[in-house]
Amino acid sequence: MLTDLAVRKAVARDKPYKLSDGGGLYLLVTKAGQRCWRVDYRFGEKRATAALGVYPTVSLAEARAKRLEIKKQIADGMNPSAKRKIDKITGPLANVNSFQAVAEEWLDKARREGRAEVTLGKLKWLLEFAHPIIGARKIGEIKAPELLAVLRAVEKRGHYETARRLRSTCGQVFRYAIATGRADRDISADLRGAITVPKVTHRAAITSPLEAGVLLRAIDAYSGYPVTHAALRLAPHVFVRPGELRHAEWTEFDLTKNVWTIPAEKTKMRVAHRVPLTRQALTILEELREISGNRRYLFPAQGKRDRPMCENTINLALRRMGFDSKTMTAHGFRAMASTLLNEQGHWNPDAIERQLGHAETDDVRRAYARGEHWEERLAMMKSWSDYLDQLRSGAKILQGSFRKPPSAAISG
Repeated sequence: MLTDLAVRKAVARDKPYKLSDGGGLYLLVTKAGQRCWRVDYRFGEKRATAALGVYPTVSLAEARAKRLEIKKQIADGMNPSAKRKIDKITGPLANVNSFQAVAEEWLDKARREGRAEVTLGKLKWLLEFAHPIIGARKIGEIKAPELLAVLRAVEKRGHYETARRLRSTCGQVFRYAIATGRADRDISADLRGAITVPKVTHRAAITSPLEAGVLLRAIDAYSGYPVTHAALRLAPHVFVRPGELRHAEWTEFDLTKNVWTIPAEKTKMRVAHRVPLTRQALTILEELREISGNRRYLFPAQGKRDRPMCENTINLALRRMGFDSKTMTAHGFRAMASTLLNEQGHWNPDAIERQLGHAETDDVRRAYARGEHWEERLAMMKSWSDYLDQLRSGAKILQGSFRKPPSAAISG
């Protein structure tokens, strides 16, 4: 076995030579006089050598400790060479290991993946609740009760849905930390059932034909900002999500093929969504082109050329028309279309769901329901726009369960 004195006195010779310490560990002295620690080992049927550092930066005691670590890795069935490669990749990340640092990395990744800025803003806002309590903690050392304390602080304000979403978001951060070698498990999974389950509240919507007619006539009479008026008029005919409507860009519209293609990065399901444009929708768009056709967005914010209208613009317009938040919302146009189309009993429910941009949640059904029902959706949207016109005109609606085309259910 080597001694510290023998290592210190090792000097260069004409050729490189080794001083053995036993167990595969030795000191390699180069022709230039550099003293390098090496250890020979066997993993499986292959012999290999690992470099452990240079003396005196790595002492004899430290070299022996590294030898023992390699022997333990082999005993555990781990290839020391593969372990070093992994450490080389994850090492720089391991030094940036606070919850807040990992969360910011995860947000950057989500941004590179094309997540909408609105979504990124909401995720960042949620994580701000966690940073004062666990932001500076090493993410791999955070325990479930610490995360629960974060969620309890949100719950005390009565924000149960926010707490639920925060647990889910933190879970994604922990899983990212696992993938990058800075945590071993997702502790948010331990908190299932530990926080208050929020009561489900559905967004307000008008879903009766008579009330829908009142709403459509009120929209026609709206006297506010023309761009907002156009958005209100178009919304019932396309019934897309409010964020998809207000972020609509002219480049997404093919007015020769009469289709609006919403890019995948703008949709909730991250799948491109096609919307047939009916005669009524095209008329609204032609009128809107006179106002915003030379701009990026169909519905630019008032006084701001290159920004879309605000998130609450349509809701505020509905309030101005006398529809309170318990009666109708911007999202309610989707529920109105879904309810009335399904009640007509004429359309395939899968076609309705596809037009709403919903994803099939049942794995078996999703495997088989790959078609877009495009031809049926074209007919359905044309019929729907005609139906809206008749509702607007105050046509008498025949109630009942029937399976006839919508046009047969309306008398003048």
